[in-house]
Amino acid sequence: MSFIELENVTYTYPNNFTAIEDVSLKVEKGEFIAIVGQNGAGKTTTVKLLNGLLKPQSGNVVVGGWNTKNYTVARMSSRVGYIFQNPDDQIFNDSIYSEVAFGPKYLKLDPEEVKKRVRTAVDVTGIRQHINENPYNLPYSTRKFVTIAAIMANNPDVLILDEPTAGQDMFGMEVLADVLKYLKEQGKTVITITHDMEFVVKNFERVVVMANKRIISDSDRRSTFWDHDVLKQSMLKQPYVSRVAHRLGVPGNVLDVNEMAGALAGFSGKGEA
Repeated sequence: MSFIELENVTYTYPNNFTAIEDVSLKVEKGEFIAIVGQNGAGKTTTVKLLNGLLKPQSGNVVVGGWNTKNYTVARMSSRVGYIFQNPDDQIFNDSIYSEVAFGPKYLKLDPEEVKKRVRTAVDVTGIRQHINENPYNLPYSTRKFVTIAAIMANNPDVLILDEPTAGQDMFGMEVLADVLKYLKEQGKTVITITHDMEFVVKNFERVVVMANKRIISDSDRRSTFWDHDVLKQSMLKQPYVSRVAHRLGVPGNVLDVNEMAGALAGFSGKGEA
């Protein structure tokens, strides 16, 4: 059995809106996966099923052998950490230290272990200098790293990042890349839902595409972003560099600037020959 398994899952909200239908997905421990698609495709519902925030009406969601139907959200949070798109939906303490330490204290860890986890989390996320400040005195982009640090300190096996690049500048994107590198080194499973295709290309090899309440594609990033039928169905755009390459007729299904440069250099070499 895979570490995460969704088996023929359907979820309907109390207002009778069915958000996903017959969705099946397997994720191995340590994988990095991006789930993409337009608003209403079912992305958020799918990931909220992983930590028990939602329970499927049909099918099963199993994480590390735990069927989410049998566990509370609090219990599932020790295995699956969810970082909300809006940090203000998550922060409730009056200092960053208190916010990041809350989870480890709730788990009744030794005080020294709590301090150790807090130190690691604030260092990786680059917020140590703010540790005694009220999170709401900090910019939105920094508050997002507070919530990431708080979830990291719980040390879950799986971290879900909901639109992590929203509101981030170039420096924030660099910090986020460092966070992802650290999580990969720790063997964590990371799932993101995002509209930022450049972020996906840089950080996620596997891409799951959702449209019309179902998964319509589950493949590597190159196959996904050069499958024009899938992109049309899901109303997604290629990363900007890929769009330019497509218009220019550059070969190689390029995904980033370095690949574009290499492809153009090859063009140039052939022309001189």
